[in-house]
Amino acid sequence: MLLIRRGRPPSEGLWSIPGGRVEPGESDAEAVAREVLEETGLTVTAGRLAGTVDRPGPGGLVYEIRDYLAEVSGGTLSAGDDAAEARWFSDEELRRLPLAPGLLEALTGWAVIAPRSGSSATT
Repeated sequence: MLLIRRGRPPSEGLWSIPGGRVEPGESDAEAVAREVLEETGLTVTAGRLAGTVDRPGPGGLVYEIRDYLAEVSGGTLSAGDDAAEARWFSDEELRRLPLAPGLLEALTGWAVIAPRSGSSATT
């Protein structure tokens, strides 16, 4: 799985999925492609919706976050924009990282990664 280590708040220093705001007039698929390119140097095509979560933001705001699966079609992996680092990880490596709050639970709940052996994911 492709992750970035966030270089700025929120979750500065923690690993997360590349992403950001959808700009006015932009589709989710266009935003996915733009944000992944800006943060990782990779060109992607957005696939199916993996899942949606709500996360608290500053001043009582609540952000609706929609995460999509994507297929890499080009580019060279390098951290950019607000990413301090960008890397590929296996499911097992991902589990040992300092992750953004709720990320591991979301990924297992959406069946994007398998639950740890001997445990089960809840949705």
